[in-house]
Amino acid sequence: MEGRLPDEPAFVDITDVSLAYGGDDHQTLALENASMAIGRGEFVAVVGPSGCGKSSLLKLVSGLHPASAGSVRVGGDPVGGPLKIVGMAFQNPIMLPWRTTLQNVLLPLEIVEPHRSVYRRRKKEFREKADSLLETVGLQGFGDRFPWQLSGGMQQRASLCRALIHEPDLLLLDEPFAALDAFTREELWDVLQDLWMRNGFTVVLVTHDLREAVYLADRVDVVSNRPGRVIFSRDVTLPRPRRLDNTYDADFVELVHELRDHISKARQAP
Repeated sequence: MEGRLPDEPAFVDITDVSLAYGGDDHQTLALENASMAIGRGEFVAVVGPSGCGKSSLLKLVSGLHPASAGSVRVGGDPVGGPLKIVGMAFQNPIMLPWRTTLQNVLLPLEIVEPHRSVYRRRKKEFREKADSLLETVGLQGFGDRFPWQLSGGMQQRASLCRALIHEPDLLLLDEPFAALDAFTREELWDVLQDLWMRNGFTVVLVTHDLREAVYLADRVDVVSNRPGRVIFSRDVTLPRPRRLDNTYDADFVELVHELRDHISKARQAP
């Protein structure tokens, strides 16, 4: 995938945004004058010190929390509430324990319009689509299992399927692989990369793992200490598809060290 061209309008456009939590007497300023532009189909990773407001950026883009100041636009329209075109996955897969894996994956189609209105009539079609998606991520035959019967990595694969089942234009990922062991995490890098290359949705990934950021992203944005703002952006021009052997290449390692230096400076800044 190619990044946004200079004269092409941004699909996700965050301009001079500030975000404060709490009441007037005890406000915490999470973001201040933060700006970010992401092209349609682009894969952007956001990294930075803990507590710098990375997850707050996702809340703004998804419409789950309004900005205190500034502008947030997606697809050219101002974000005024939760967006239907967004899929989300988190560090905790949050699978509903009383539903099977297949039923968990189908959940967005049951509650998000326009799918909700036609769900009963197209249920067979939707189930086939969910089965196909589960097969794509290596979960063929596990649709009738309950979450407690799946490993953590399998639950996260199912969570990705649930985030993608309604074919969102924008996928927001908040540390989705952080709780997994290294081998499972790296397997899921390839799963996500392959899904993205096949379907072309826009991705914003928040992560603390710099190898993960470089492996997956077209661009990595570094956020400052709180209140957060983007202080450095680095295009990742490594060829795709990327494979795990590439993480030992000199260009890859150099990029990781460059990002680490910027985060270290961000942590030391007042």
